[in-house]
Amino acid sequence: MKVLLINGSPRAEGNTSIALREMEKVFVQEGIETETLFIGNQDIRGCIACGRCAQTGRCVFDDAVNEAAAKFEACDGLVAASPVYYASANATLVAFLTRLFYSTHFDKSMKVGAAVVAARRGGLSATFDELNKFFTISGMPVASSCYWNSIHGRLPGEAAQDAEGLRVMRTLARNMTFLMRSIQLGKEKYGLPERETGEMTNFIR
Repeated sequence: MKVLLINGSPRAEGNTSIALREMEKVFVQEGIETETLFIGNQDIRGCIACGRCAQTGRCVFDDAVNEAAAKFEACDGLVAASPVYYASANATLVAFLTRLFYSTHFDKSMKVGAAVVAARRGGLSATFDELNKFFTISGMPVASSCYWNSIHGRLPGEAAQDAEGLRVMRTLARNMTFLMRSIQLGKEKYGLPERETGEMTNFIR
């Protein structure tokens, strides 16, 4: 099994990395393969609603989004991690995830998703909710921990002192591993849930 970790921080050795590395330790112990993509310092623009991906199955902007698409399709779980900026995720990560989820047309249901957020003090729960919405609109079960998936620290490296936050990350990785394995067993015995297709509606008709 494999987990793809997306680090949305522009600092490769910042507090977001500390959280993800704590998760990786558990994944390694559990025999789960991991790969981390650092996208927080890349030049990733937002979606322009051109609709080309509906025809080609890939984004018209050929950057890290298209490079990650095959990795996303192949993984069993996805972790999206971000520092908190004004009670929101890093805009680069949001642009990346928006285009990644929208331009890829493979079935994402039953891949396990987990959001991880890092901050000095506030804005964690708002950012956590923002990232989880990418999973819940795609039929992806969301992994939880023993607290919201957050860690605290201001200067790079300070999150290593957040003992509770580190425990939250380890618990999250264990729970994510259990969910992925349980879903795999469920697929083998019962198959995936039936998916309905139907009319898309809006609020004026």
